[in-house]
Amino acid sequence: MNSVMKSFGSAVILLMLTAGVLGLAYARWTHAVADADAALANGDLKHALADYAAAEARFDALPAARQLFAAEYNRVVGNELWVLYQLGRFDETIDKAEKAPDAASPHFFSACAFFEKGSLEPKPEARLGWFSRAEDEFRRAVEAAPGDWDTKYDFELTTRLTAELRKQPKAPPKQLMQLLRPPTPTGKPPKRVG
Repeated sequence: MNSVMKSFGSAVILLMLTAGVLGLAYARWTHAVADADAALANGDLKHALADYAAAEARFDALPAARQLFAAEYNRVVGNELWVLYQLGRFDETIDKAEKAPDAASPHFFSACAFFEKGSLEPKPEARLGWFSRAEDEFRRAVEAAPGDWDTKYDFELTTRLTAELRKQPKAPPKQLMQLLRPPTPTGKPPKRVG
């Protein structure tokens, strides 16, 4: 009986030691993720982007880890997309989104980037093209996350804006959002009560 208890105790200690070593190894291996999260929390987007890219490269170098820790990998890529968008690097956001896993919301980020490119485009035909691409990507984002009301709102706004741009393609970029407001008969905004 004593030898069975000793064997069981040894097995438990060995299991705990192995789990501890694996935990330390994982923490060391993902230090770039922790550094990126800290930089992001401090508002240092450039360092966060560099650290997220380094973390993604580590995951990409070891496909088994990317599959085993898929949630962490998807979070890294999603944060990387968000940082690229926030830095105004829209072409890079779109390129990154094309290769990103679905769980990282790539269609949402590429749609936002297309929308911003359309908002900045002075040529009417090109502007309509960017907004049409944004509409397509928002549609895919809604299909991927049907319960996300913010994405649904963005999709509906983009769809309405694209439809209005098809009717009035020469609208100046600074007046795009005014296309979404219904005209008032007197030219004055309606009086709000309450």
